[in-house]
Amino acid sequence: MMVNTAKKYLGLIWMLLAPILISFMVWQAEHRISAAPLATRTNTALQWIIILFVFLPICVGLFLFGRYAWQGEYAHLPESSEEITDYEDEPV
Repeated sequence: MMVNTAKKYLGLIWMLLAPILISFMVWQAEHRISAAPLATRTNTALQWIIILFVFLPICVGLFLFGRYAWQGEYAHLPESSEEITDYEDEPV
């Protein structure tokens, strides 16, 4: 019971952490690009675009993972393969 409560509150923390991380990365990108010398500004901008392109989907996934944890989707995890059911095999 205590573990499920911890999962729910960690999910809330992950949901709050995702937009904070996105905001921090965008702020850092803006700060670093504007502080770069004019000769290397394009290179710095390209580096930060790549960094944001990689880490933004990770943050979205972190938010979704936290949302599922908050909703209790991970309250019971299967302990053996017999507990896993395939929904496609069930009759409609």
